[in-house]
Amino acid sequence: MSNTKKPINKKVPLLTELRTKKDLYLMLLPFFIFFVIFTVIPVLFAVVMSFTNYNVIQTPGFVGLENYINLFLNDDLFMKALQNTFVMAILTGPVGFLLSFCMAWMLCELPDKVRVVMTVILYGPSLAGNAYMIWGLIFSSDSTGYMNSLLISMGVTDSAILWLQDSKYMMPIIVIVQLWMSFGIGFLSFIAGLQGVDRSQLEAGMVDGITNRWQELWYIVLPSMRPVLLFGSIMAITGAFAISGTALTGFPSTGYATHSLVDHLQDYGTTRLEMGYASAIAVVLFALSVGSNKLIQKFLRKVGT
Repeated sequence: MSNTKKPINKKVPLLTELRTKKDLYLMLLPFFIFFVIFTVIPVLFAVVMSFTNYNVIQTPGFVGLENYINLFLNDDLFMKALQNTFVMAILTGPVGFLLSFCMAWMLCELPDKVRVVMTVILYGPSLAGNAYMIWGLIFSSDSTGYMNSLLISMGVTDSAILWLQDSKYMMPIIVIVQLWMSFGIGFLSFIAGLQGVDRSQLEAGMVDGITNRWQELWYIVLPSMRPVLLFGSIMAITGAFAISGTALTGFPSTGYATHSLVDHLQDYGTTRLEMGYASAIAVVLFALSVGSNKLIQKFLRKVGT
């Protein structure tokens, strides 16, 4: 019987870790400071304020779970915003994620110069500060709007359609615009991740029996891109839950058809100045984002297994 012992993994003390890798931690320090100041502290502050009644002027008063009880039991508009947010998040988050990855995968098959041009074309909308203005012109409700003008000239309709005032059109338009703008940082990270896949792994896969591109994608490309996929999913989910259609459909939208949690949060936080109640909405929105990210992480762990 062999007497070989399994190596014991000893945990390195924190101080030793800091001393041996101090240069790396010093480089991370500026980001860490800004992350704590502008992310961690505001989140903790919002959690604390969600248990209070605070109107900015008077001293906050502790109300316990009253804000959360009112949200889920007495605020019908919150439930409408929650439903709309889920619909928009499901349609734009996963679809935008898959669309970005598929487009990045196809672009990586093109010649370098063509790929660069197409990347700029697809990535450009996410940088456009006037993107909503462009779509507002396209779906303008008068006969001079691009879409109405086209439909009238083709004989499809004889009068202008109220695209951004009719509740049956508003949600699809917001989803289309958000998908159009979904080619952002996540899209660029997918292109970088696909180009960074080790070609020797692809050659080894062919030797081991991989016979088509789909098997190559599932067993080699996706597993080697797990960190990039995780980053892209976080960006997609964050963007999906942060959707607000007020720039196109106004506030409030007709029948609150596109009223989202972000709109509800801004209403109570910046218009009514009910900061305690707005903080409770922010905490719910944060919990939904974190929960969705956890689900995505569990799915990505199974990729290629």
